[in-house]
Amino acid sequence: MLKAMEVYLVTNGDGLKAIEFYKEALGATVEQVNLFKDFLPDCPVEMEHLVMNAQFRLNGQRFMLSDNDPKLPYTMGDNISVALVTDDAQTAEDLYRKLSVNAKAINLELQATPWSPAYANLTDQFGITWQINAEVANFGQEYYADK
Repeated sequence: MLKAMEVYLVTNGDGLKAIEFYKEALGATVEQVNLFKDFLPDCPVEMEHLVMNAQFRLNGQRFMLSDNDPKLPYTMGDNISVALVTDDAQTAEDLYRKLSVNAKAINLELQATPWSPAYANLTDQFGITWQINAEVANFGQEYYADK
């Protein structure tokens, strides 16, 4: 089942600064911040400070932020996407299959990640970037137990 459709902001290496800015400017509550080094084994030193995912709450609504992967191009104006959050992998697979029809780009194929059993990032045929993320309770605990 689709749980939410949320705004996802992407910054260009200054995510930690942006977190503080949006916290103050919007009065948002920061709920979670994970850096690239928290997810990537052998994370390059120059990427350790980059934000993999930050989550905010503003008037009961969640929005998220991450730094752009420095290996990928960054274009001002293209730095916002829509995150479709599901509570199961099957719904994520269905959304991926439907949204990827005639897609301009599959930025990351649907796959398991340390935080989700089914995550994908694609730019649809109309140029809209979607992040599809199955949020399953307790998923990834084994990953964090190894750290």
